[in-house]
Amino acid sequence: MRIPPALRLSPRWAPYVLISPFLVLFVVFGIFPLGFSLYLAFQSWEPTSGLGAMEYVGLANFAFALEDEWFWKSLKNTLWLALAAGVPQHLVAIPLAVFIHTSFRRLRDGVIGAYFLPYITSTVAIAIMFSSLFSTDFGLVNAGLTALLGGENIDWLGKAEHLKPAIAFIVFWRYLGFNVVLYLAALQTIPKDLYEAATMDGAGRWHQFWCITLPSLKPMIFFGVTLSVIGGLQLFEEPFILTGGKGGADQAAMTSAVYLYRMAFDFNDFGGASAMSWLLFAVVVVLTWLTNRAFRTRRSA
Repeated sequence: MRIPPALRLSPRWAPYVLISPFLVLFVVFGIFPLGFSLYLAFQSWEPTSGLGAMEYVGLANFAFALEDEWFWKSLKNTLWLALAAGVPQHLVAIPLAVFIHTSFRRLRDGVIGAYFLPYITSTVAIAIMFSSLFSTDFGLVNAGLTALLGGENIDWLGKAEHLKPAIAFIVFWRYLGFNVVLYLAALQTIPKDLYEAATMDGAGRWHQFWCITLPSLKPMIFFGVTLSVIGGLQLFEEPFILTGGKGGADQAAMTSAVYLYRMAFDFNDFGGASAMSWLLFAVVVVLTWLTNRAFRTRRSA
């Protein structure tokens, strides 16, 4: 079937027409929400009043956010959970990846899949599973601790001092496999000649790990830590589902993302929520920059 000349695309414009569906979706679901959120940050608006009820308030929303003690508490909770869940991920993932890389040959894919499975599992299913595991009276965690150490059952989800470690462990368990896969991919790019030469020079496994493996993994460590920083500051699903979106005891699980959700949909303050989201974005940018500074290789003079 021949295409009429009037319907033929010029070679100059054909590529743009072919990628236009992606560009339209990106503008509608990517650019527009960002721009509208920035616009809302300077407005006082309740969505139930309609778009015509917006009122320009300047920097009032940002001033309110900076003076809001709950915003600072949510940011403190977020940073605590990001550190408690993020740092152990890499401290465990690196040696675990090295162990899998050096010890498994035929079963390597199966072991990697077992560790990666939690990352692709539904967050709701994970939260429901751990709600049962951390149950005060019937949970397997308390049953195991009581059998080993004795004592009374721990109210993991009902007390603030126990709720944070429980959420941190869930996040650690979920994203450990993702980091293991990252480091395994990096390990496969290290030339074996380096280890052979080090072995001939009398270097042991620990010396090889410290002088060859870790320096070679540095770019991937930077990438993984950066993802952990960004993801940790956006933590939402686990604390929201475990506490029903209310923050738990003493608001210990009220992360910044959960508080933004409550500001927008519970308190109908979309302007304040937008301002807080941009403040959180600024925190992400600063921490990412600090991470980059920490991992940046100094050039020799």
